[in-house]
Amino acid sequence: MIEIVIIENKPHKAGPQWKFAGAFYFATVVLAMIGYGHSTPVTIGGKAFCMAYAMVGIPLGLVMFQSIGERLNKFASVVIRRAKRYLRCQRTEATEINLMLATGMLSSIIITTGAAVFSKYEGWSYFDSFYYCFVTLTTIGFGDYVALQNDQALINKPGYVALSLVFILFGLAVVAASINLLVLRFMTMNAEDVRREDNELQSASHHVLTLDGEVLTLNGKLLAGHVLIGCNDQEDQVSVCSCTCLGPASCHNHLLSLEPGYHPTRTVVKVKRASV
Repeated sequence: MIEIVIIENKPHKAGPQWKFAGAFYFATVVLAMIGYGHSTPVTIGGKAFCMAYAMVGIPLGLVMFQSIGERLNKFASVVIRRAKRYLRCQRTEATEINLMLATGMLSSIIITTGAAVFSKYEGWSYFDSFYYCFVTLTTIGFGDYVALQNDQALINKPGYVALSLVFILFGLAVVAASINLLVLRFMTMNAEDVRREDNELQSASHHVLTLDGEVLTLNGKLLAGHVLIGCNDQEDQVSVCSCTCLGPASCHNHLLSLEPGYHPTRTVVKVKRASV
């Protein structure tokens, strides 16, 4: 009991967590789905409100980040087109690869700059700060490194608090833009593959003939099914014969009796069964 009382009465090292600055930081972390775990609601009312706020705020936050990301992509496309016109390139339109490179470069700038800022204010090494920025902007949020938790930064450093919030919101918007471009790229790749397969099938269908369910190419090769040559129903052949050799003499006589106008140079093809 004494240990619990001492822990509960000890002020948080970052200062009061549930003043406006700390509560706003907590709400931003919940909205961005980072979830550091540095501060959590304790009362039943606080937990209930946190769940309701997350159910409403997270979808709206996703829409907001997606909308900002799309506008960043449009702005980047305008800048890329003007840069290509200035450089007198033959193709001035902004391709998906150009946009992906631009958003990737912007994400790298944000992470490296944020790492330098957090390394200065938090006293972390640059690698630890870079790790914190990566975990934050990918919404992993392990919670082993959390900004604004030393020297009562939530109260004494309002500029640093605002900078941290801008870093989270703007960085997540840029990451959303990059993810949007990647998703569109994969979708267009799948669509191109399907369209290419359809074109190949259509081009191949112009050189295919069908005989009662059998698929044959124009050069006489069998693509599906079996072809029967002659009069024996149990003999299967795998190709179409166009020569004058049609089997035994009894088969010739039978064919001549069935068709008076039969000539030996003609080929008699009978389909045994059809296949797809």
